[in-house]
This record gives sequence, structure tokens and C-alpha cells, in this order.
Amino acid sequence: MSHTPHELAEEFPDYAEKMSELKQSDAHFAKLADEYHEINRAIHRAETDVEPTDDLNMATMRKQRMALKDQIWGLISA
Repeated sequence: MSHTPHELAEEFPDYAEKMSELKQSDAHFAKLADEYHEINRAIHRAETDVEPTDDLNMATMRKQRMALKDQIWGLISA
């Protein structure tokens, strides 16, 4: 298992500039990006045992991250 954070700029490197623009111009996108960042950091802290959690919570957080990532992809690929 990788303990590398899944930052949006690393997930979508070809869209870094577009994401930056959307953060400034689209409040909904900015909110999704902030939520993604928060859940991503929580997952990273749990994976590195800074803030350990149980398997069920970890699975739930990963599903939330994936759902946010899907929504973000939908906006940047439109």
C-alpha cells in the first residue's frame, strides 16, 4: 500500500492550470477541491498512523475521495 498523498495536481497533471482557474472562477469546483484535499489528508494521516482509524472508516473515506475525484474529473474534462 502506498502512503503517498493523492494530490489533485498529481492525479490530473495535464489539468493543473485548468484546476487553478476553476478554483478561482467556480465556487462549486473550489468547494469540491477543498473537500477532496481534506479527505485526502485524513486518509494520508490514517495510512501513516498519525491518526489511526479502523478499516471500515478507511474504506468509507476512500470511497468519499473517489466520489469527489469523479466529480472533479467531470468538471475539468467538460
